[in-house]
Amino acid sequence: MSTTVQSVGMPGLTTEEVAQRRRDGLTNDVPDRASRSVRDIVRANVFTRINAILGVLFVLVMATGSVIDGMFGLLIVANSAVGIVQEIRAKRTLDRLAIVGQAKPTVRRDGRAEQVPPNEVVLDDLIELGPGDQIVVDGEVVEAELLEVDESLLTGESDDVAKESGAQVLSGSYVVSGSGAYRATKVGKDAYAAKLADEASKFTLVNSELRNGIDTILKVITYLLIPAGALSIYNQLVSSGESWRPAVTGMVAALVPMVPEGLVLMTSIAFAVGVVRLGQRKCLVQELPAIEGLARVDVVCADKTGTLTENGMRLAELRMIDTGPDAEDRARQALAAMAADDPRPNASVQAIAEALPETPGWEYTAVAPFSSAKKWSGFSYGEHGDWLLGAPDVLLDAGSADARAAEELGATGLRVLLLARGDRAVDADGAPGTISPVALVVLEQKVRPDARDTLDYFASQDVSIKVISGDNAVSVGAVASSLDLPGGDHAVDARTLPEDRAELAGVLEERTTFGRVRPDQKRAMVGALQSRGHTVAMTGDGVNDVLALKDADIGVAMGAGSPATRAVAQIVLLDNKFATLPYVVGEGRRVIGNIERVSNLFLTKTVYSVLLAFLIGVAGVGSQIFGYEPIGYPFLPRHVTIAAWFTIGIPAFILSLAPNNERARTGFVGRVMRLAIPSGVVIGTATFVAYLIAYAGPDASEQQKMQAGTTALITLIMIAVWVLAIVARPYTWWKVVLIAVSVVAYLVLFTVPFTREFFALDPSNPRLTVAAFGCGAVGIVLVEVAWWVQASVRGESHKLIPAAPGEA
Repeated sequence: MSTTVQSVGMPGLTTEEVAQRRRDGLTNDVPDRASRSVRDIVRANVFTRINAILGVLFVLVMATGSVIDGMFGLLIVANSAVGIVQEIRAKRTLDRLAIVGQAKPTVRRDGRAEQVPPNEVVLDDLIELGPGDQIVVDGEVVEAELLEVDESLLTGESDDVAKESGAQVLSGSYVVSGSGAYRATKVGKDAYAAKLADEASKFTLVNSELRNGIDTILKVITYLLIPAGALSIYNQLVSSGESWRPAVTGMVAALVPMVPEGLVLMTSIAFAVGVVRLGQRKCLVQELPAIEGLARVDVVCADKTGTLTENGMRLAELRMIDTGPDAEDRARQALAAMAADDPRPNASVQAIAEALPETPGWEYTAVAPFSSAKKWSGFSYGEHGDWLLGAPDVLLDAGSADARAAEELGATGLRVLLLARGDRAVDADGAPGTISPVALVVLEQKVRPDARDTLDYFASQDVSIKVISGDNAVSVGAVASSLDLPGGDHAVDARTLPEDRAELAGVLEERTTFGRVRPDQKRAMVGALQSRGHTVAMTGDGVNDVLALKDADIGVAMGAGSPATRAVAQIVLLDNKFATLPYVVGEGRRVIGNIERVSNLFLTKTVYSVLLAFLIGVAGVGSQIFGYEPIGYPFLPRHVTIAAWFTIGIPAFILSLAPNNERARTGFVGRVMRLAIPSGVVIGTATFVAYLIAYAGPDASEQQKMQAGTTALITLIMIAVWVLAIVARPYTWWKVVLIAVSVVAYLVLFTVPFTREFFALDPSNPRLTVAAFGCGAVGIVLVEVAWWVQASVRGESHKLIPAAPGEA
């Protein structure tokens, strides 16, 4: 739905012309920017590598006629159904929030200016431009008043480009200063904006170390399945002399547990739930890797205005410098006129307009829009004079008494502007020329009530805060000091910062608060911090933050900020609350930390399954060479299914949603495998030994085969539950309950007659059951020793219980 803004002189298209272009398909109708379609979601969750592997194995088991042993096929349905449901829920949240955060261009139609969604722009529409506006379609400038455009996202050049009538503008660029209008010449898929929005906002896991690591593991497992399957089927058919049905069943039982089928499922659930949770807090995640990136952040660069302070301001005082007759009345008239005539007022000008609503009715003859480079704006009102409004430390002599007075006011946290008169038109060469100061305009800024708690949270999490603002350094320091930010009382004027990246990085490591920072310096600061190995999140709401947001590891924009910042950022805080950021960081850490935790369980199973399959296979080949009795695979597919239920599946799901505030680190695959490999080797070896003890030879009865398999399964489950206990550390009451429930569940499976019969379990042989417990106990000791040795070698502090509050 469009919103009428104001009447304008140049009419633009008529309603009939717009309707005709829509009928002709000449609209900016591009795909929704928030997420994938439902069809794409279903396809992506059904046609996966894991589903393909499990699907083939399921078909093989069904061919043997053993329906019970095909229970693992339910994982195909679960993998697909849960992934689809969770992602569609996340999609709906994203779609709903994307509409709220969508930048709406202002178009002229029938002599009126209307705000419309980007997809309602049609060919030849006349689109208005102002500071911070995104150019949503390609076009030709037809009106320009000192119009400057930032094309850095297109060309990589950071210098602003002046645009006059007849100049071409490309979608994906942004207005830095001035105003104007352009006529749309390319819309829809022909415009660059369509590609930019599509690439910037996909519901995707691109460039995620976590997902890349899991994909690498899956590829390795796929390659291992081929020799393991061939060895297993050879052992079953040739060495053991089994018929094809039990041979295929044994092969499937060996291969199914190699596939960490639940790992991808848990990863998808954790990411999707994370997006939904953040969405409920009015946080729009435009790229899923942002969740992982925030978990790794150790430096947050925050703007002062709109982040630490509220956007709204109030005119507190007009301190006169010119004490001549009627000087104050003249100053108030000038301020009222300038505020009313500013087509794109910022927060300061809006505060002046609210305080001085009665305008004198002056007509301006020249205008100089505010830009972050010159730090002032101005209007020429003919016989009423040439008026300037800008930063005192830029317009005044630094040694003057007026400059010192402005600095003293700024030191108290107030925003101070200088109202002055120039000796020439504000758009003339050499403007503003000789300046005659008239008054100091004192504005109050309110510190956000939740800012202190937010900074305290980051400090407690070892995340450094750098306040980077375009405002006066003393004023920025006053706000930082009021929030007890370390180093806030020693703010640095960015005009004194070195240009060399290494030197700049050194200053940034020592100092926390910076004022008078230009847009290009914000970008340089982000790069300097990254050069020291920091993962940087940048927050901002103005067009001067765009370059830094684009280069930061994670860009966080305020929902009420400029369309430029919202389009570039990976995360948009639609409630405009800096206090939301700790929840975002915490959610990222919870997701990544828990995925790493449960990965240990799934990959431990993969390691012991691969080892067990190869040990059985090699033993079978050895029986052909050395003439000893062949050994068949100990488990049925139903055995490996129940082994995973309470050691991996259900506990992993619960652990993946648990609180976790540990900062994510690089090296996911190596760190996970350091626990999975020794644990998996111990489980595989101990299970094989227990099976050898219980194995009664190829001519054994069905009961003896069942008892041998049960013996091996008891050993496997005992050690696997202990690995779960290790992964769950440090313990809390609910984790202890989780482990206890897992143990009780297995006791029920092995003791209740119905479940024993259904799952082909027979622990009735005391000798073999004692042997199983013995092998399991040895395995538990070895896994525990491996865990402590690993901690000692790496210098890590593994705790059995959580640290007390305040404890390092």
